[in-house]
Amino acid sequence: MKKNIFILGIESSCDDTSVAITYNKKVLSNIVSSQKIHQKFGGVVPELASRSHQKNIVPIASLALKIANIKKNQLNAIAYTRGPGLLGSLLVGSSFAKSLSLSLNLPLIEVNHMRAHVIANFIENKKTTPPHFPFICLTVSGGHTQIVLVKNINKMTILGQTLDDSAGEAFDKSAKILGLGYPGGPIIENKSINGDPNKFIFTEPKVKDLNFSFSGLKTQIFMFLKEETKKNKNFIHENLNHLCASIQKTIITILINKLILAIKKNKIKNIAIAGGVASNKYFRSEIKKMEEKLKINTCFPKIEYSTDNAAMIAIAGYYKYKRKDFSDVNISPDCRYKI
Repeated sequence: MKKNIFILGIESSCDDTSVAITYNKKVLSNIVSSQKIHQKFGGVVPELASRSHQKNIVPIASLALKIANIKKNQLNAIAYTRGPGLLGSLLVGSSFAKSLSLSLNLPLIEVNHMRAHVIANFIENKKTTPPHFPFICLTVSGGHTQIVLVKNINKMTILGQTLDDSAGEAFDKSAKILGLGYPGGPIIENKSINGDPNKFIFTEPKVKDLNFSFSGLKTQIFMFLKEETKKNKNFIHENLNHLCASIQKTIITILINKLILAIKKNKIKNIAIAGGVASNKYFRSEIKKMEEKLKINTCFPKIEYSTDNAAMIAIAGYYKYKRKDFSDVNISPDCRYKI
């Protein structure tokens, strides 16, 4: 097995087209093209997403190689997202990965998107150290919310997950109800800076064990605003910052309370956070408060590796390459691929 391993990673599970080059656990390039076309629709349109991937993936791959300053013949393997995600988007990435693998005669490595989010914590970073095994990882993204017990890189067990909407969807749908743009998470976070998070109280959903539910919260917010705007048609405009801050606090509190429960039930002091919502500054600050209170160790990936990106796919591919866990070109994308 070669000591120095170059992996080209491809991520196309939703509406971000990304290609990265890694050298062992170091990222040489990580190009992400976010599709702006969905903003006017208030959410991702699958057909438009797959078309945009087709348009973007070749030039992005060329740019990733150029920035990494390596040639295609230096690559050791091609890693790609097999799932979960939107089927059309996954097909574009997997087809491109298979074509590269066959044309360059390189091993093909399929990667689970949710596992890759967890493994993003192991990307080489001088400022932080990766979590120690075993650890609990809370993965919070636009499409998924999970609490995972990680015994080692290869062994991950889901302790709890959303039964309906993800935390990211709760942000997006709340933003849509408020008449804001897409994606909703960053907009709500920005508006929350000047708002009072205790101004409006929303009830935390009662869900057994370590599972989540956010659909009821969305309905609760919708009905609350419907009643208030009957009394005052300018209610949302006059209270927008307070509403955003209160919604953000509610979603983050739900996440942290479940994480605390997982920590206490499993008696594990090493914690990792992953997924796009992990880039939320309020979330990070609340996690730090929890860390100090419970005297635990918490690890975050760099913000650029929290959202969907190909660097995490390449790093996950690196670990699979080391144990020669390669894929057949006939394997199909799986939009419900389990961790």
